[in-house]
Amino acid sequence: MKKQLLVNFKLVACILVCTLMLSACAPLILGGMAGTVVVATDRRTSGIQLEDEEIEIRAGSRIRDMLGDRVHVNVNSFNLQVLVTGEVPSDRDRQAVFKIVSEVENVRKVLNELAIGPVSSYADRTHDVLLTSKVKAGIIDAKDLMVNTFKIVAEHGNIYLMGRVTPNEANRATEIARNVSGVNQVVRVFQLLTDEELRSLNPPANTTISK
Repeated sequence: MKKQLLVNFKLVACILVCTLMLSACAPLILGGMAGTVVVATDRRTSGIQLEDEEIEIRAGSRIRDMLGDRVHVNVNSFNLQVLVTGEVPSDRDRQAVFKIVSEVENVRKVLNELAIGPVSSYADRTHDVLLTSKVKAGIIDAKDLMVNTFKIVAEHGNIYLMGRVTPNEANRATEIARNVSGVNQVVRVFQLLTDEELRSLNPPANTTISK
């Protein structure tokens, strides 16, 4: 009973955070958030974390300048690898977004998952926020995973998992996401680490960087 209450509390907390994110969304959404960046369980360096946020900001600004509000584009950067999701009205716009993001400084790779079609509805985005919350809650509840190791993106019922993880961690998180009700498919955008590489990272404990 106590465990169930704890899981419910975690899920409610995730939903509240994600709902606040959704209420502030414009047609173009950036993956980065202002606030405290936890580096204790994030395997990127603090410099790379900040660079990822800058990539999201630069890409979002350039997309907005070039394409306006007729597109709905989500830009998420993790370790200089960028995932682009959302909706655009034509393949020409899809390619334009890819070019814009690819030319942003320090971007290593772009995964273009944009769909061609009408902009998603508020109900669709609310559903995706809920799915993100459920996947996060599942990872939080898993004793062998750390939620800040992963970046979770939901779009059209699909879950995209990003992060620097070992194969075992990747498989475990994938299993959790696949078992969440309402998830259509799980797309892995991981950068895999060996156990030796993970040990060499040796992230500092209980360290935060406030912006």
